[in-house]
Amino acid sequence: MTREGRLGRIERTTKETSVLVEIGLDGTGRTDISTGVGFYDHMLDQLGRHGLFDLTVKTEGDLHIDSHHTIEDTALALGAAFKQALGDKVGIYRFGNCTVPLDESLAQVTVDLSGRPYLVHTEPENMAPMIGEYDTTMTRHILESFVAQAQIALHVHVPYGRNAHHIVECQFKALARALRYASERDPRAAGILPSTKGAL
Repeated sequence: MTREGRLGRIERTTKETSVLVEIGLDGTGRTDISTGVGFYDHMLDQLGRHGLFDLTVKTEGDLHIDSHHTIEDTALALGAAFKQALGDKVGIYRFGNCTVPLDESLAQVTVDLSGRPYLVHTEPENMAPMIGEYDTTMTRHILESFVAQAQIALHVHVPYGRNAHHIVECQFKALARALRYASERDPRAAGILPSTKGAL
């Protein structure tokens, strides 16, 4: 975990899960991920590495029931940590977008670090229901949970794809890049909040 730059740290404990998330926005993409859900770990690793965020995620959840609570609570903590790390948002680009192909699949992601949570999400229908222990219907819920806590506007569109693994992974890679571009500091806007309202 980086000790410099913009940092966020959230601990969240309920009767269902115990979650620790640490994120450094000005990192190098170092990750230490453990949720007990292998494919989810893989996706969070993509988020850190492609976003150049130093990311630690440690979750212990009620996997004897299913993975829902573990995945959801991790996403909530991640969103809260990201918001914390952004701080006052002075000098950032605010907007970011990225299009990522993964073989036959394509993801288009656009983000506004607006302070207002809103999600638009589309992906191909009739996807395989599971990737290992990962329920593919959870991708949208991960994004909903992250957006609610991070307080950002996020549009994720997958116009086509066949392989469920590819469809989900290209979304996380594109999200990572879009968040990275939006949260980076704009050298031409040092000390300036990117909003005509005076608040984000």
